Amino acid sequence: MLIPGSLALTAGRHAAAAQHERFAQVRPRALAFPRDHGAHPDYRTEWWYATGWLSRADGPDFGFQVTFFRSATGYPADNPSRFAPRQLLLAHAALALPEQGRLMHAERSGRAMPPLAYASEADTEVQIGTGVRGWRLRRDAATDTYHAQIESAALGLELALKAPSAPLLQGEAGFSRKGPGPLQASHYYSRTQLEVSGQVRAGSSGTRSMRVEGKAWFDHEWSSDILGEAAVGWDWIGINLDNGGALMAFRIRNAEGRTLWREASLRDGPQGRLRTGLPVTFEPTRLWTSVRNGARWPVAQRVTVDGETYELEPLLDDQELVMRGLTYWEGAVTLRQAGRRIGRGYLELTGYAGRVRL
Repeated sequence: MLIPGSLALTAGRHAAAAQHERFAQVRPRALAFPRDHGAHPDYRTEWWYATGWLSRADGPDFGFQVTFFRSATGYPADNPSRFAPRQLLLAHAALALPEQGRLMHAERSGRAMPPLAYASEADTEVQIGTGVRGWRLRRDAATDTYHAQIESAALGLELALKAPSAPLLQGEAGFSRKGPGPLQASHYYSRTQLEVSGQVRAGSSGTRSMRVEGKAWFDHEWSSDILGEAAVGWDWIGINLDNGGALMAFRIRNAEGRTLWREASLRDGPQGRLRTGLPVTFEPTRLWTSVRNGARWPVAQRVTVDGETYELEPLLDDQELVMRGLTYWEGAVTLRQAGRRIGRGYLELTGYAGRVRL
């Protein structure tokens, strides 16, 4: 669900000069693939988001995150310059290695200007930079496999994520409400139980790469207006269940911590029926206080979905990301029920280090 504050702030700087322009608004409609795998530049904000758990031969399992964002700035369309920043791109990548005790992360940004940086409208293909240092995420339509390439001084990723099933449409057939207002919604689908293989490098470019395999969760979401004025942030989970199913749940909070909107979806097994619009509650069971900014993050939580209670347990307490314009907690977690592990995925927390600015 993440929206990068740095992109939103940049977009806001151009808003006064472009008040006559309107971003497209999310309305209920049937999603069409492969077109809706691609970018939707008429909407204000969009993101392609992959998280998961990876196994290696010489160490414990660990988590990874790769996220690409696109933001329409509202810059006047009648400006003929190809350098006009009409679309901005930003990417985050992180590794949650137990032996490090905290995230290793990197970020990349640029204005959309093909072939240096672009987001294709035809299918998932997002790129920032070129050559061996370029950051890329693309889908191979023939095999329905996503390929992620990240290269930085802090870390490197070269992963293939193969989807075993069709997109899982969140909300009302891909129309996901985020509040009571008619425009507080996004188009949102997930790809769950992706089979991951590839290589990961942690540390300097001379560090030996690790062969890895595992499971991932992939989200694609786009919108122009999500949070109401009272909202400060959200708690969100995407969990690949050990029985082949999937659990997604979120709540949107105000400054007092009261839930303003909440929803969950659950697929009971690989071929199970998808149930959406389920009631959900989040109850913090343990807080971790950041030494960087004093924010108190509810890294362990009790989540109740449709009457069933689960426990979320983080791989690391310190999975905080401090990026340009945005601080959030994005962490690998294990889902347990009655003490037994039933799934693994990611927990995302925003608004605990200050209101998310959209």
